[in-house]
Amino acid sequence: MAIGFVRPARPDDAAEIARIQLDTWRSAYRRMFPAHVLANLDVAYLARGWTEAIERPPSERHRVLVAVEQSETASSTVGFAAFGPADEQALAPEEPPLPENVAAITDLLVEPRWGRRGHGSRLLSAAVTHWRDDHFSYAVAWAYEQDKAMQKFLTSAGWEPDGAGRALDVDDMLVPQLRLHVSVDIEAGE
Repeated sequence: MAIGFVRPARPDDAAEIARIQLDTWRSAYRRMFPAHVLANLDVAYLARGWTEAIERPPSERHRVLVAVEQSETASSTVGFAAFGPADEQALAPEEPPLPENVAAITDLLVEPRWGRRGHGSRLLSAAVTHWRDDHFSYAVAWAYEQDKAMQKFLTSAGWEPDGAGRALDVDDMLVPQLRLHVSVDIEAGE
């Protein structure tokens, strides 16, 4: 029987996080982004970024977590989440800064072959625990408009679109996103 759990990422997780990110993007976003853009992404470059995020986060409130599935014979890192205080990357165009009590998910991915086993929910639950410990009251996350699976996952967990939108310029192709938000304030009954 397999057991799933979440733990803080360690520096030696960076390469696996990068591999999961790249494999998931190439699978889930292959119809969203130009093929050459996905083909030219470099796992070593992504791993360096994850090493930096794990070893030298911008603040104590920035975190990277990994989801692990463990059986009697093996242990596999199957997904990850990265989050911290909402910064300029959490904003819609021309939007003023968000309040200091708002957290932002920058990445939340579970490798497709490990999907539908509760790993995403465990990552999100662990994030909420950290947000509450770090005195955040709300959280935001961007989802690609075409990524109905991510939107369904977040809305099933109580998130709602907040009306903000933007489009990422990916090799002269605009890829629209919508932002979702949720209250994580214990006093609000969440």
